[in-house]
Amino acid sequence: MDFLNAFVALANFVIVPALAYGSQLALGALGVTLIYAILRFSNFAHGDTMAWGTMCAVLATWGLQAAGVSLGPLPTALLAIPVGIAGAAVLVLATDRVVYRFYRAQKAKPVILVIVSMGIMFVYNGLTRFVIGPDDQNFADGERFLISARDFKAMTGLDEGLAIKTTQALTVVVALITVSLLFWFLNRTRTGKSMRAYSDNEDLALLSGINPERVVTVTWLIVAALATIAGVLYGLDKSFKPFTYFQLLLPIFAAAIVGGIGNPLGAIAGGFVIAFSEVGITYAWKKFLTYFLPESMAPDGLVQLLSTDYKFAVSFVILVIVLLFRPTGLFKGQTI
Repeated sequence: MDFLNAFVALANFVIVPALAYGSQLALGALGVTLIYAILRFSNFAHGDTMAWGTMCAVLATWGLQAAGVSLGPLPTALLAIPVGIAGAAVLVLATDRVVYRFYRAQKAKPVILVIVSMGIMFVYNGLTRFVIGPDDQNFADGERFLISARDFKAMTGLDEGLAIKTTQALTVVVALITVSLLFWFLNRTRTGKSMRAYSDNEDLALLSGINPERVVTVTWLIVAALATIAGVLYGLDKSFKPFTYFQLLLPIFAAAIVGGIGNPLGAIAGGFVIAFSEVGITYAWKKFLTYFLPESMAPDGLVQLLSTDYKFAVSFVILVIVLLFRPTGLFKGQTI
C-alpha cells in the first residue's frame, strides 16, 4: 500500500505534469528544429511567435465565449486555435517577406539571421503586450479536472490522490495528433518530401526544380501552427502572460539542442528530457521518501534540490552540459 501511495504521489506531482509540459516543449522545439533544418538559422523570435498566436486565440476565445459558444467540458479555446494559427501565419509570413527574404537574397551568414531574429523577438513581444497587455489572462473554461484527487481517493481507497486536469490530458492527446500529422506530411506528401530534400541539399533540390519560396512559405506556415498549438496548450495548462513565452525560449532551445537541433525526433525526446528534469529537480521528495523509509529515517526537510523559482536554471545547466560533452545531441542534428 505504501508503494502504491508513493507511486500515486509521484504521478500526481511529477509524471503527469512533466508529460503535459514535455508535450508543450516538444511542439515548441519542433518549430525551432524546422526553421534550423530548412532555413538554416536559430529563430530567437519563436517564443514570441507562440505568444502572438496564443494571443490571437485568446481574443477569439473571448469572442466565442461572449457569443455563448461552448464545447461543454472541453475548453472553448480549441475552436479558436485556427484563428490563432492564422494570426501567427500572417505575422511570420509578413516578417519573412519584409525582413528575412532580403537576407536570404544577400546569402547572409546564419549568425546575421540569428541577430535579426533577436530584434524581431523584441518587436513581437512589444506588439503582443501592446495589444493584450502585460498581465496574466485567463481564457480556460469547461471542466477543470478529468479526475479529481477526492474522486481518485474514493475509488481506490488510497491515502494519496491523483488529480488529472482536463488541459493536461488534452495537451498529450493534441500533441500526439499534431506530431503524427507532421511526420505524415513530411514523409508522405510531395511538399513534405520537397522540404526534406531542400534541408538535405539545397543546391541539388534547386536543380531538381523545387521552388525554394514555396518551401519557405510552407515551413513558416507549419511553424506558425506548431507555435500556436504549443502556446495555447501551455496557456490553458498554466495561464497566458506574454513575458512567460519569452522565458520559455530557453527550455525550448534546450530541448531542441539536447535532442539534436534539426532533428524532429530529437526535438520530441529533448522536450521530455527537459520537462522531467525541471519538474523532478524542483519537486520536494519528502512525501515520496516517507513512504519507503522507516519512521526514524524519514527526512525532516523538503528534500528539494532547487526551488521552483529556478526551474529554468535546470534547462540552462543541461544545455551547457550537452554542448560541452555531446554537441550533436541525443540524435544527430539536421535531418528531417
